[in-house]
Amino acid sequence: MKKILLAVLGLIVILAAVLIFNTVSLNSKQVEPEDLEAMSFPNNAFENLSKAVQYKTISFSEDAIPDSTAFNGFHQFLEESFPLIHQNLALEKINDYSLLYTWKGSDASKKPIILLSHQDVVPVDQPTIDDWEAGPFEGAITDSYIIGRGTLDDKSSLMALMEAVEVLLEESFTPKQTIYLAFGHDEELGGEHGAKAIAAHLEKKGVHAAMTLDEGGFLAQHMVPDFDKTVAMVNLAEKGYASFHLIVETTGGHSSAPPEDNTLGMLAQAIVDLEDNQLPYKLVKPLDYQFEYMGAEMPFFKKMAFANPWLFKGPVLKALNAHTTTAPTIIEGGVKDNVIPTVGKATINFRILPGETIASVKEHIIEVVGDKVKVELAGFATNPSPVSGIDSEAFKNLEKTIRSVFPEAVVVPGLIGGGTDARYFYGVSDDVYRFYPIRLGPDSMTRFHGIDEKIGKDNYKEMIVFTYNLIKRFN
Repeated sequence: MKKILLAVLGLIVILAAVLIFNTVSLNSKQVEPEDLEAMSFPNNAFENLSKAVQYKTISFSEDAIPDSTAFNGFHQFLEESFPLIHQNLALEKINDYSLLYTWKGSDASKKPIILLSHQDVVPVDQPTIDDWEAGPFEGAITDSYIIGRGTLDDKSSLMALMEAVEVLLEESFTPKQTIYLAFGHDEELGGEHGAKAIAAHLEKKGVHAAMTLDEGGFLAQHMVPDFDKTVAMVNLAEKGYASFHLIVETTGGHSSAPPEDNTLGMLAQAIVDLEDNQLPYKLVKPLDYQFEYMGAEMPFFKKMAFANPWLFKGPVLKALNAHTTTAPTIIEGGVKDNVIPTVGKATINFRILPGETIASVKEHIIEVVGDKVKVELAGFATNPSPVSGIDSEAFKNLEKTIRSVFPEAVVVPGLIGGGTDARYFYGVSDDVYRFYPIRLGPDSMTRFHGIDEKIGKDNYKEMIVFTYNLIKRFN
């Protein structure tokens, strides 16, 4: 017995030693910031963003025709507000409404960079209008904020790009590599006619960039429990997207004599079964980078969990939502309260983890719900994107710029659950990243696609300064 106890004690000591060794060996991945020259901040930047918000470039649905008055008015506004850009950069319109600016570089041997944003915004839920500080399309400017739909998603990054390039042109700056500014018009609908068409156009021209940068990463403040540092989340990939219809068809009947297999009961059971049998949490790229970069900055005992994922990865992966998610979003069926419907239909949305596919998710659904439920793919769908690397010169330029403009921030590579236009640019870029320095906290996250969308003036100024310095760093 004594020998067994000693053996157990020895194993505990060895385990503790391994845990501590791995923890102290997990060193910070952060690069040193460097001093930056001050830029001349444009006097009318806040007013320009305010005016941009006033153009109702709304994406309502995949079937809706874009509002030509709103989009063409916005294009005219850009031309009037940024004269040097329109004098010095070539502009092409793709599918009438998407914009592609080409800023020719001085060195044809250097790979270009592509900077993305999108013009369209989501609609505003009319019953919420009174909950806004100011009208969602007024572009109101207060002492601290610019208010309106698009100030977070995504006219702020579009306008910051334009402001930064206009200032650089005023300084007679010429980039060494060609820079493309690509602004799709239907990102909120999946980007089929905007960003996808722009990427195809660039590929046809033989363009292959060192980097594409888009929205989808941000400066997270107070969003990690017991972690007081700002996290600059640079997302290297995005989850896939697919919705499936679950359809149950029966002969129906009278509600006074319900059959054993009731249409809506079968449908409800299928939904419950899917929620109870979700796809597993997995440590895949780029989440392993997130463990290393984030973990190195944590207090000791939290750092231990990140440094030893083989033992502690379960709770961390759950916190990172590191699996293919299952979300019932729509349910349909029934015409009268005393009639058992012959058809019931539910729509289930999945955000697909890298390493899984639309096809593998469908197989999972069929396996869970059985053969009494039909499973059909519904509308727009896309597999997870490839995962970009962190060793390229492009990533190092991005990382160095973030650390220099925001020295208090911790750069962390990661994975985004939502979709962006960036997914279309892997064929024309070595690496694709998602980051613009919008500051978000637990309260402001709800403003995305929500009520009272607004951006702080100081934060918007930071976005312009960041973009200005990023372009200069590539030089």
